[in-house]
Amino acid sequence: MQEGNSAATAYWKANIRLVLQLMAIWFLVSFGAGILFSDWLDQFQLFGFKLGFFFAQQGAIYVFVALIFVYVIRMNQIDKRFGVDEE
Repeated sequence: MQEGNSAATAYWKANIRLVLQLMAIWFLVSFGAGILFSDWLDQFQLFGFKLGFFFAQQGAIYVFVALIFVYVIRMNQIDKRFGVDEE
């Protein structure tokens, strides 16, 4: 019983670690690039827009969608490592 419990604990620690890493990226992009660092980022341009404005309006959305795909891929890897995958 103890062996299964430690595997479940390790699985959830890996899951929570991944979620916290992705949420840190989400925070840096949404709050950091969109608000805190937008004035500094505005000195650069991307697709003809100031970079701070781009992140606040479009870039953050692209990063959020990419984070979803990263989460799915990494969780599938974690599931396989701990033997709880669907295959």
